Amino acid sequence: MSASLVLPGADGALRPYTLQGTTPAQPARDVAHAPRFNRIAYSAAHVVADPRAAIDPWLQSAVDWEATIAYRQRLWSLGLGVAEAMDTAQRGMGLDWPTSLELIRRSLDAARDFGSTAASAGSGQALVASGCGTDHLVLENVTTVDEVIAGYEAQMEAIEKLGGKLIVMASRALARVATSPADYERVYDRILSQAKQPVVLHWLGEMFDPALAGYWRGSGQAGAGGIHDVDAAMDTALGIIAAHPDKVDGIKISLLDKDKEIAMRRRLPATGGADGKGVRMYTGDDFNYAELIAGDGFGAQATHGQSDALLGIFDAIAPAASAALGALAQGDSARFHAILGPTVPLSRHIFAAPTRFYKTGVVFMAWLNGHQSHFTMVGGQQSTRSLLHFAELFRLADAAHLLEQPDLAVHRMKTLLALHGIEP
Repeated sequence: MSASLVLPGADGALRPYTLQGTTPAQPARDVAHAPRFNRIAYSAAHVVADPRAAIDPWLQSAVDWEATIAYRQRLWSLGLGVAEAMDTAQRGMGLDWPTSLELIRRSLDAARDFGSTAASAGSGQALVASGCGTDHLVLENVTTVDEVIAGYEAQMEAIEKLGGKLIVMASRALARVATSPADYERVYDRILSQAKQPVVLHWLGEMFDPALAGYWRGSGQAGAGGIHDVDAAMDTALGIIAAHPDKVDGIKISLLDKDKEIAMRRRLPATGGADGKGVRMYTGDDFNYAELIAGDGFGAQATHGQSDALLGIFDAIAPAASAALGALAQGDSARFHAILGPTVPLSRHIFAAPTRFYKTGVVFMAWLNGHQSHFTMVGGQQSTRSLLHFAELFRLADAAHLLEQPDLAVHRMKTLLALHGIEP
């Protein structure tokens, strides 16, 4: 018999719901090997909070390191890379820089251990790229571009000392003090010229972080001037990349606008990148990722006709993402879309405005699926979404075949309902 429960609808009224109960598609692989893809695919990974820590959760962060690293090992086993200490890990929303650096250190150590085991079995390496930003600076005290450069350099040195590859994150401090595109060019020229290996640039739209409004353009203060001129901002970013193609592996853009991503993808340098075959577009579009990864076959250069991936939603849909990417690598685009297509409505719900609260849905999925024992978050962020939001997320996860242990998911959803005064 299918599991059932009572869920509130959009109007708050309670209605019975019976699960489909179909578990996620699993990637095709033999015992010794992780799945093989023809796209580079990073999952931005969440952190598991430590609910037993004696802290003030709105003011301090405490991480359950064992559970956090175990989740990364799961992602690697599915063939996905880990984009570490990014906004999905609540960087800038509860996770401070010292804790982020410790997270990066532990993740890199775990990746080496995982990679050694995988290599002995004839499998691939565990990919990690780590967020490098300026979030340790006190934003209100930053007044010059030189301070932003110094901030980036401090984090860059710390991560590279650990052997890490950089994701150069968008900087709230730079958005605050930059007055023109030339300020962005100066900062990124300085950082890229020093990078020990090709980096991934990060363009995070203001829907993810309002403090980044006007990025690449310059405004003197975040939120004023040039905010809507995305094409001009793109020109600035492309100019920076063109000046340093050998230092840029790719760029992740999170604008939730597939047409802008495609337009930029087609203009990326056909040389350079990490492998000399061109700078990659890493889609960060959590609304349109299936279509963008599949690509449109534009041009003779592969990197102009398809996107690789660096996505927060891959944390929540990892088994489906892995199975779909494996099918795509085998030339089975129909199966790719059949697996990944049903996950898009769930992703659009998780990333619905206010988009910056999407991390709550990601962690909720991890809890439903038994990858952590509790539903608490760094900074108390579990409170950022309503019960109605979680109820619809539950229904969409079931429809997308993403509930790995349906009985457990029902039990935990009933627990959340009871906490909100809805008893069986």
